[in-house]
Amino acid sequence: MKFIELLKTAWQSLKVNPKRSFLTMIGIIIGIAAVITIIALGNGVKKKLINNFKLTGSGEQTTTIEFMSTDPKAVGFKQNDILAIEQNFSGKVQKAQLDTKKAGIQSYAQFGNDADTTVSLGVKTKPIADSLIVEGKNFTQQTFLQARPQVLITKELAKREYKDIKSAIGTPVFINNTNYVIAGIYRQNQLADINDPTSGDVIVPKDVYFANGISKTQGNTLKLTIAKGENASKVTNKVVDYLKKNATAKDQGEYAFLDLGSMLEQLSKTMDTLTLFISAIAGISLFIAGIGVMNMMYISVSERTQEIGIRLAIGATPSNILFQFLLEAIMLTVSGGLIGFGFGWLFAHAIAKFIPGDITAVVTFNSFLLAFGVSTAVGIIFGLLPARQAANKNLIDILR
Repeated sequence: MKFIELLKTAWQSLKVNPKRSFLTMIGIIIGIAAVITIIALGNGVKKKLINNFKLTGSGEQTTTIEFMSTDPKAVGFKQNDILAIEQNFSGKVQKAQLDTKKAGIQSYAQFGNDADTTVSLGVKTKPIADSLIVEGKNFTQQTFLQARPQVLITKELAKREYKDIKSAIGTPVFINNTNYVIAGIYRQNQLADINDPTSGDVIVPKDVYFANGISKTQGNTLKLTIAKGENASKVTNKVVDYLKKNATAKDQGEYAFLDLGSMLEQLSKTMDTLTLFISAIAGISLFIAGIGVMNMMYISVSERTQEIGIRLAIGATPSNILFQFLLEAIMLTVSGGLIGFGFGWLFAHAIAKFIPGDITAVVTFNSFLLAFGVSTAVGIIFGLLPARQAANKNLIDILR
């Protein structure tokens, strides 16, 4: 029999009992959907991490050096420090500049009392996402146009300082010799890019922050652009060593480099291991579904004994019978796999919307090949024995 004829015959046989065929596919659908959902979310988290440490358009890498001090007035990087870095590391460091956008600028703040609280500041030039606001109001365009001294603080900080977050709205906070008013409470974005101010404790308008005693030529966060082909970690560590010995503020605090490259590598390995482990657990349902497919095929072979006898009598070979029943099992599992892939795609994107950190599910073509390949393998493995039983039936025994 030609393959196309076998395909048509197999399809007609599955349509004879659609309810039984669909119920048999449910296990495949659930298993594939679970695996695709887990892999898509894992890929989304990895993509977010990679974007946090991506190359520039010309293939250069960017790294960040922090200055930490117990003295809130201490300034880690001044213009002469930046010029010295560019001169001493010429060819390796393409550019050194203050990073005034990122969170992590350590400062002291007073929340209605005389006690100083250490906070991590982030400066913004536009409102944050409204979805992150849990109480009060977000910054408006007028906040930035009129340089209003308003701040947003995290829910955790509001609870710690005011117990009830609602009572924090409208109260003053003293930061860097400037009185601000708390406009709103936001949900801290733990998975945000380190350059995203929403990963800090307090957000202030950039113009207000710099207009009140903070010079644009000095700060506590330095961003380095490393030349293409250089080892970013090694170069940045050498810059840190240089700063510890020669920087203007070397005796007032500590310089530290957060090696995101190494962290990213370790996190990626951890994510791959975790995704594989959870996928293996989800794969148990595929094994159970495979048993269900085998059971259905054995029943089908038993019910269609006369059909097998007639086909053998009119010239069908045992291999034709084997391929027909094996094809039925494969069609059953592949159909379930494709439906499961679709559900997995939908579930992954739906779940991603509830994960903090702007994570997006990433469904790749490899995920489709995985769904197709696994469902096909299940059909072959669990459909082979029933198909062989059908092919080995003796025509004389059937006629008796």
